[in-house]
Formats: sequence, structure tokens, C-alpha cells
Amino acid sequence: MQPSLLSSDSENRPASLLSEDDIIHWLALRMTPGLGTRKAGKLVEIFRTPQAIFRATRSELQSAGLAPAIAQSVASGCGFEDAAEQRGKMAEFGAELIPLRTPMYPPLLKEIFDPPPVLFARGRIDLLHSPMLAIVGTRRPTAYGTQAATRLARDLANAGLTISSGMARGIDTAAHKAVLEAGGNTVAVFGCGVDQVYPAENRKLAAEIAEKGLVASEFPMGAAPFPQNFPIRNRIISGFSLGVLVVEGGEYSGSAITAKLATEQDREVFAVPGNITSKLSWGPNLLIKQGAKLVQEWNDVVVELKPEIRRQLADAERKRLNINDLEVGETNGGGGASKLGSLAQSILQLLDHDAAKGLDLLIDEIEAASPSEVMAGLFDLELNGLVRQLPGKSYIKVWSD
Repeated sequence: MQPSLLSSDSENRPASLLSEDDIIHWLALRMTPGLGTRKAGKLVEIFRTPQAIFRATRSELQSAGLAPAIAQSVASGCGFEDAAEQRGKMAEFGAELIPLRTPMYPPLLKEIFDPPPVLFARGRIDLLHSPMLAIVGTRRPTAYGTQAATRLARDLANAGLTISSGMARGIDTAAHKAVLEAGGNTVAVFGCGVDQVYPAENRKLAAEIAEKGLVASEFPMGAAPFPQNFPIRNRIISGFSLGVLVVEGGEYSGSAITAKLATEQDREVFAVPGNITSKLSWGPNLLIKQGAKLVQEWNDVVVELKPEIRRQLADAERKRLNINDLEVGETNGGGGASKLGSLAQSILQLLDHDAAKGLDLLIDEIEAASPSEVMAGLFDLELNGLVRQLPGKSYIKVWSD
């Protein structure tokens, strides 16, 4: 990063170490009337810090593209009174501010067309840098939809992904609850302030997510859950994530909007197929027709992720399982032994050079390991060049050269 214009070098400090002056200026930028997300982002890009923005003259602000009235609002500093009030509410609820130009800001979110200048967050800030997958869907799911969302959220969390959603009724709620029950990581993105709860019946769930996961929003403290906030919120859910998985929803539903945003943001789109006679299947089935990846199980998602993400998941799984590196007698091309976990050794012994073996069969044959543990072993073998994955989620041992 380029150095900050401030001696405090706020740009290079973790969000939790920002000075009070930094926080108040970022809040004032957020609370300035008429200054929306895109205009604020453009000002930050030009002036680098909010302090520099508020030091600029009205003519400099107009040269940066602001209308005269908005330039006057910024130059007058009229947002500082609201900023002080916001700071008090943040302290009351234990919320933190994550400004755009700080290391803790989610890296994927920076890539979207209109990243919010600040995020308000309660909970585990570290989850903003974990690999996320969004699970979204209808507020009135069928039993099938709830079951699918629950199973996939649990399995994907066990595979090491952080599950993000909007804590709405239905599919969102089912996904969050499944992850928490599995001891996984989840992030809820609100269409209101992080001190508010919508819907009201999810108050207990919101408190649990804030304690064990993360609650985040671009809307200031005290902001009510107005209907127009939720489509705006959806771009954050997809922007956080590597991809979006849709489980039930109408053709023009909120989940369809999130999937469209994901496509525009160059994210992966996944969908669970549904009954063709159900209106709630129109959205995901249409997405599949348009090229979304059909999902029947968690591995349908994982195999589509980039190699570096799969490697990250495999490393995390090995650490969680405390798998020690052991020498393996098998070699690739006779060029020396590869260091692999004992589970990977067992998997390698079950594979052949001549015939591929499906993932499901491998999981059945290794009864002492969970499906996610088997996947971690396969990741190891792939990364060491000892096995190759074939279409249909099957694996074959690599021949010596």
C-alpha cells in the first residue's frame, strides 16, 4: 500500500488499532448527508484518507466530482456530530469499524464495483479474511429446501468454509443454525444496523452469531431494516464470498438478485435443483440452465474452487485433525518420497493406476475417517502429484514417468 497522508499511518494499522481520530473521521465520511457509497469511495481513492477529504477545499471537492451542495456538506463537516453519536453506540454494543483502507477490510469485497467505505461489525473480525461461501434462498422454504440448506451448510462448514448469509427467515436462518450446531464459522450480513435484529424472532440467533461468528453491515448503528436496504445488502453477501449457493427461490426473488450480483462480481454461482412443479424451484433451476453449477453435495462446491483455496482448506483441515507428516513409500516417478499424512497414505493404497475410484466409494472404504478428512487426504495427494481427479468425482493413481 502507499503510505498514508497521516503521521498515524492508519492505512497500515489493523482496524482494532485505529486511533479515535481515525474512527471519527471515517464515521463522519459515512454520515455526511448526500454522500453515497460510490462518491465516498471515489473521494477515498483520490484523497487516500478521510482526514485529507475533510481538509480539502470546496473547489477541490468539486474538482473530484462532487456537486456543489454535497461539496459544501463535506467541507462544513456536518457529519461529525452524527459521527460522535455513532461512536457512542458502537462502544455500547461492542461494535468495531472496518474502514476500506485498512488491512482488516475483506479483500474480495474491495474488488466489487461499489465497496462500502466502512463496515460495522460485531464478533470475530478474523472471519472477514476466511474463505466464505454464501447460502441464500427463500423466506418460505419447503421441507426439502430446509433440509438441503441444513445439510449443505453443515458439510461445507466442516470442509473449512465460512458460511455467509443474511439471517432472513427460511433458508438463511437454516444455514446459520446448521453451521453453529456443527461448530463452524458463519457471517450474517444485516440490512440494518448491527445493533438491530431483523426478523425479531432471530434475536437469540443474532446474539449467538455475534458471539461465535460475525455480524456485519454497511448501515450505521440504529439504522432500521427498511425494505430498500436488502437488495443493497445482497451485494455485500456475494462480495464477501467465493461463490453463492441458491437453495429455493422464485425467478425474481432476493436470492436470484444475489446470484445475479455474484455473476457481475465474477463469483461462482451454485444452485440446488428442485421439483419442476414447484415455483420455489424456478429460481435455482433457471440458474442451472444458465450455467450455474448443480449441487447435490458439498463436494460439488469444493471441486469448483480455485486450487489455492482448496490448498488452504486442506491445510486448515490437517491442522484441525493434527495430522503429522510421515514418509510415504510411494513415489512419483521414482524421484524421492513425498511427505504426506497417514490418512493420505491409506487413501493412496486404495487407488489404482488402471481404474478410477469414486469419492463415495473411498469414503465408504475408509470407515475411520469422516468425508472431510478423506477430502483433506485427497488434496494432499493431488498437490504432491500422486493422484489425479477425473470427471465424476473419481480419482486415479498417477503413473510413474
